[in-house]
Amino acid sequence: MKNFILPIEKLIAEFSHLPGVGRKTATRYAYSIINKDMQGVQDFASALLEAKRLVKYCSVCGNFTDSDICEVCKKGDRKLVCVVAEPKDILAFEKVREYNGTYHVLHGLLSPMEGKTAEDIRIKELLARVSGDDVSEVIMATPPTVEGEATAIYISKLLKPLGVKVSRIAQGVSMGTELEYVDEVTLGKALNERREI
Repeated sequence: MKNFILPIEKLIAEFSHLPGVGRKTATRYAYSIINKDMQGVQDFASALLEAKRLVKYCSVCGNFTDSDICEVCKKGDRKLVCVVAEPKDILAFEKVREYNGTYHVLHGLLSPMEGKTAEDIRIKELLARVSGDDVSEVIMATPPTVEGEATAIYISKLLKPLGVKVSRIAQGVSMGTELEYVDEVTLGKALNERREI
């Protein structure tokens, strides 16, 4: 005997594809959607479709935006570029309110185990940006993981010949920690105590 009817099973399967969502959580999400009234479900579906249709990458940094250039790039000091792995990392730094530069989102990290090479992340765009703009410092703020460290070192070796200062956020952030879960004080300290690499 099947546990769920096919429409519920399909919904659970779709939610299960989301990162960090296991079968139990996916089942709770599916039941939550089914228990909504039709207007609630239509609003939810509309929000999903609208986000997918309108959200794109910033032409400067690669952050999520609904215009050509994101708000951070419009207001930030372009001489200072903080390199992060994912757009969610920008939100973590913006909460700190101690950084007034811009960002560059790699959309991943170097990971030979997963087959991610320099061609798969936005390194070429960073090099073009540093070569073309008047960038004085690049802060490597990739996560303190093996992949994050390898990516930071690889990029710093490419940037050094361009004559730009390359620094790394301080290790107040422990190894293996996702930046989105680090508190503002620790992240602010790590940013302020960054070191040249």
